[in-house]
Amino acid sequence: MKITELIAAMSGSFTHPSHQNYIAQLSIDCVIFGYQDATLKVLIPKLNFKGDFYSLPSGFVRQEEDLDQAALRILEERTQLANIYLQQFHVFGNADRHNERFMLDLLALNPQLTGPQEEYDWYVRRFVSVGYYALVDINKVKPQCSELDEKMEWIPVQELPKLILDGAEIIAKALKAMRLHFDDHVVGYNLLPETFTMKELQQLYETVFDKPYRRNNFQKMILDLNIVDRLEKQFTGAANKAPYLYTFKPTSNK
Repeated sequence: MKITELIAAMSGSFTHPSHQNYIAQLSIDCVIFGYQDATLKVLIPKLNFKGDFYSLPSGFVRQEEDLDQAALRILEERTQLANIYLQQFHVFGNADRHNERFMLDLLALNPQLTGPQEEYDWYVRRFVSVGYYALVDINKVKPQCSELDEKMEWIPVQELPKLILDGAEIIAKALKAMRLHFDDHVVGYNLLPETFTMKELQQLYETVFDKPYRRNNFQKMILDLNIVDRLEKQFTGAANKAPYLYTFKPTSNK
């Protein structure tokens, strides 16, 4: 692969990005959190080159696109994920935020990469990136690698590899933002079945916030939020011990 193809692949198209209708020095990074088996994970691509280059699904913004439209397009191009909830959470714009260190490391391990200097220069200039995050049920999505990726894995947040550029900082800020707004959006994430127990909802909160909750305090907190309706007791053969089933209120999806 030539360096021009590498850069173009990162933009979602195999043509020179400097010749396309992109907004110069603006990109989007997507942090996709997954919930499965009481574990919070992040979808991390490993780039298809020699060396351990792990990244976030990212890309460039077209002149005619809204930022939200660009984020959805980039996410689908990089992961084949579509129609999921995305939330903008932060703009990363430090003066020293550029790709040159990454490109030098990449070229050192992959000397076969070649191409015009203008494309290299276009890519390693300072970029401002807009961060988006999503939280999905891993069991309901099947991400697929792009031509840029060797593989794509769901990795627990406590076990993330070293990411290129400022990927670790982006994930940390995404997690903080997601936790801050979790009560408002938990209904829209569709992380639980249509009906669930209070214990299952508590387990979800404990996974996302990485801390335990006292059962009685947690139930009061949820009921005070007024986001669930209580249904009939769950049948287990021991009605006096069966937990109640709950469902999210349709009007509470924000």
